Amino acid sequence: MLTRWLFLLWAALVLAAPAQALTQAQALALTKGDTASRIATLNELVGASVPDVQASALIQALADDAVKFTDMAVFIVKDGKGFDPVTGAEVKLPESAEDVINNNQMRAELDAALALGKLQSPDAKLRLEAVKTLASDPNEAKLPLIEKAYAAEQDAAVKDALANLRFALLLGSPDRSKRLEAAEALGSVGTPSTKLLLNERLQAESDAEVKTALRAALGQIDARLVWGERLGVVFTGISLGSILLLVALGLAITYGLMGVINMAHGELMMIGAYATYVVQNVFRSYFPGAFDLYVIAAIPVSFLAAALVGAVLERGVIRWLYGRPLETLLATWGISLILMQSVRNLFGAQNVPVENPAWLSGGLAVMSNLTLPYNRIAIIVFATLVLAGVALLIARTRLGLFVRGVTQNRKMAACMGVNTARIDTYAFALGAGIAGLAGCALSQVGNVGPDLGQSYIVDAFMVVVLGGVGQLAGTVYAALGLGVLNKLLEGWQGAVLAKIMVLVFIVIFIQKRPQGIFAMKGRSAEA
Repeated sequence: MLTRWLFLLWAALVLAAPAQALTQAQALALTKGDTASRIATLNELVGASVPDVQASALIQALADDAVKFTDMAVFIVKDGKGFDPVTGAEVKLPESAEDVINNNQMRAELDAALALGKLQSPDAKLRLEAVKTLASDPNEAKLPLIEKAYAAEQDAAVKDALANLRFALLLGSPDRSKRLEAAEALGSVGTPSTKLLLNERLQAESDAEVKTALRAALGQIDARLVWGERLGVVFTGISLGSILLLVALGLAITYGLMGVINMAHGELMMIGAYATYVVQNVFRSYFPGAFDLYVIAAIPVSFLAAALVGAVLERGVIRWLYGRPLETLLATWGISLILMQSVRNLFGAQNVPVENPAWLSGGLAVMSNLTLPYNRIAIIVFATLVLAGVALLIARTRLGLFVRGVTQNRKMAACMGVNTARIDTYAFALGAGIAGLAGCALSQVGNVGPDLGQSYIVDAFMVVVLGGVGQLAGTVYAALGLGVLNKLLEGWQGAVLAKIMVLVFIVIFIQKRPQGIFAMKGRSAEA
């Protein structure tokens, strides 16, 4: 009886022991020799289950280039100390120990082995990352582990990813029926990586029926991807249109109200962008814990900085040149040069770095080939809010009433007791402040430098003229229309020809309709 119980106890201990316990011979085989034999040892360790703790630690150390070896032993190196990979005990590191060299193929296999270990993680995000790693280099030898993980998976997103990975692995199966099953299933996935995988398999496939299935799957994927591309072009066009709207909105007020051809409008945007840069540095130095909120603080600062400069320009220079548009053009062009040189003297001629906060980094994955950047989404929302604020100001406030009155008939407004000079200053400062807001927004999507405004001033005037001078609704239609049209033409003819075609379109449109999309209403045409 005692012998029987001892036998049962020994059997239980054997069954409970790790199935893939690391040995010194395996450790040596994993680190020495040619790549093929090392990969064979790695697959042996992984086997049909996750490697044990010692094997996983050695694989991770190999991936981190933290392993040395001699003819007789392997050492994991941590903080300059050597550790036995089998026992985990600290050992003396011989001076003759050599670094393990991993080529790209070996690194890919090590990453796959680590990903297989992550499939057992309780964190669904880690498991999904592991599936993506394995999908980058499909290997049918890992299919049993994938199917085991698929059977145990509870998270829907990870389970779908595992199913797609399983079919990707089956594409290389010698079994024709499995290849057919995989081709039919992958046609509904619709991702660029799946398309690449199917194309590679199509080149190597010899069976006619499987080839037909692969081509049908590629057709389904193309039909799905084309919608992502179309939506991407539309979104990019709306994003560009929102930027043009922000840039042109202030110019629509100043040009529409006072007839001033303000060539320094781009430099007022630049001031808003540099104000954002200064606020960023202040938060980084004095409020590092609240750094992600610097953009919120930069919005009013950029508005006030640009508005103050605009008010000074209007009271100091522009108010003496009303009624002489060509002279305002020359004067504001000179002012733009002065502002650019001043910025170069203060901040240097090179672009300055403006960092996106964490909540504006990354993007929203809508489709497999369509990701909407958060900073672009934020600019669209921001432009909408600015437009709503300006429309409310113009339509519902006393200042807006005076601005509309002066725009429609300056002399009659003066006769009614409106201080037109003050309204001019307020309106010009408002337009300059909106330009500063545009600079704040542009700092999140492009470079900030002294020449920032030069890239947008021509487009801003085109939007204002096309939409109708002084018309907010026309500015909106023109900005969004030109943004989408420009991106559509870029995909067809390239960036340079697209710009030329848009310019030709505007010239023809203005020839047919000189007042723009919306004509100015009022008794005085020259107001």
